[in-house]
Amino acid sequence: MSVEHVVGHHDTLAFAGALEAKSEHPIAAAIASYATAQLGSSVGEDGVDRSLEVTDFRNYAGGGVAGVVRAPHSGVNVGAKVMVGRPAWLEQEGVQAASAELLAQFEQAENSGATAVAVAWNGAVQGIIVLRDPLKDPSAQAIVQFKELGLTPILLTGDNEGAARVAAQAAGIAPENVIAKVLPDQKVMVVERFRAEGKTVAMVGDGVNDAAALAAADLGLAMGTGTDVAIEASDITLVRGDLRSAATAIRLSRRTLSIIKQNLFWAFAYNVAAIPLAASGLLNPMIAGAAMAASSVIVVGNSLRLRGAN
Repeated sequence: MSVEHVVGHHDTLAFAGALEAKSEHPIAAAIASYATAQLGSSVGEDGVDRSLEVTDFRNYAGGGVAGVVRAPHSGVNVGAKVMVGRPAWLEQEGVQAASAELLAQFEQAENSGATAVAVAWNGAVQGIIVLRDPLKDPSAQAIVQFKELGLTPILLTGDNEGAARVAAQAAGIAPENVIAKVLPDQKVMVVERFRAEGKTVAMVGDGVNDAAALAAADLGLAMGTGTDVAIEASDITLVRGDLRSAATAIRLSRRTLSIIKQNLFWAFAYNVAAIPLAASGLLNPMIAGAAMAASSVIVVGNSLRLRGAN
């Protein structure tokens, strides 16, 4: 995800960048990185760091972030309470609604498939930051692989409907399988609803907001490039940030289960056939020992076929 443009007050990017540097969310990381690139280093020629300081930082799941931002050495009680997040959440927190011009910029961005966040201080929305999250090249291939495995891919996102619709179309996900603008607790509810309908649910996620849903799913797969919370809540961690690795993990798991069943069959078949013969004295001990060794070799050899799985 990367910032496309910023509109509004000239301090919008500086305040938002300082605040979002405290968060691990992908939107926050993109804003903080863009602010650093656009505003340059805050270290002066005298070697003193004059970057904005943030206190009382709070992260509101599914809403945004808030904190007091102040210039360094300006005093403890001197600063502005800055909030970055959804306009609806800001209004719930008592922030004055955005101007018609900023609201039009926000709606235009979301309708184009971008993601927009509002930046507020002094009790009013002062600016809008527009971000875009281009689809990774392998994502469409991953969706094809999921379908080949007999799975139904569903896009479950807290992002706006415009961005979700554009991403789903590019990835090859059916419009009816797009669920957008869901809060973290609502993601859990969606997972539990599918499970209550008798479906087996696999959840792939990488963020803090995905952790609860990852834990609630039958199979949780966390991207290794994501947050530690998501990794801890999942059953499998995908080391690469490539969605195709999720399909590979499922394919390999199915192959492993098949191999286990084959090994159990041959192990039982050997014993069911050989034990009566040995008990009746019809099986030479030397042959029985060789047969037991051969059964172990067969099981190991059959398991080694997994090395060729992809």
